[in-house]
Amino acid sequence: MSLARNLPLTKSVLASKIDAATPGQLGFLADLFQAENESRERSRRERLTRQAAFPQPKDLDGYDWSMASFPADWGRQQLTSLEFVHAAEDLVLYGDVGCGKTHLAIAIGRLACTQGIPTRFFTASSLVMRLRNASAEQRLDKELAAIGKAELIIIDELGYLPIDIEGARLLFQIIADSYEKRSRVFTSNLEFSRWADVFGDGDMAAAVIDRIIHHGRIVRFHGESYRNTHSLMK
Repeated sequence: MSLARNLPLTKSVLASKIDAATPGQLGFLADLFQAENESRERSRRERLTRQAAFPQPKDLDGYDWSMASFPADWGRQQLTSLEFVHAAEDLVLYGDVGCGKTHLAIAIGRLACTQGIPTRFFTASSLVMRLRNASAEQRLDKELAAIGKAELIIIDELGYLPIDIEGARLLFQIIADSYEKRSRVFTSNLEFSRWADVFGDGDMAAAVIDRIIHHGRIVRFHGESYRNTHSLMK
């Protein structure tokens, strides 16, 4: 254990030892390296999941797809394959409150983490507050760079709370900076025609929508709120 403390191994040294190894020693090394690789991959997935900062551990197992309507040429298989993330395409989960938009967004993000894709999860209001604090402390560029390391950015509850013009500009900067570079997933209960109410500026909202729909798709949600259906308060 002491000798292993300062590894990783030097390839030239390893190659020379492999050339002189017996079949039994080679088998031991193969098992050791496989276990090490699996351990590192498991640790990376766990680290990515922690860094993503999901509010709850939601997954696709048992997810109720009945309230989600997909585009005619795109569906669950394309969604769960995460091909849209690899292509830096966008996704808008839009529709009624309580129909599983946030659950699906979290599940997509957690699936991405298990595949080694750096992901960040924010509510729109918490992201604006984070950027506002960074700007006030003269570290906005550093914060934007940290968020920009993600290949998938999830912005939840867009439109649930009003955003002032300064916050809207900061949010626009995140969206504009990530355009065609990384995938974005938005959840909202507002149709695009009402996004001007969120950003407080019709031109800014139009610029945001333009950057989303270019490489984006909408999954629509309709139905009675899951929380209302299963509520203890009747």
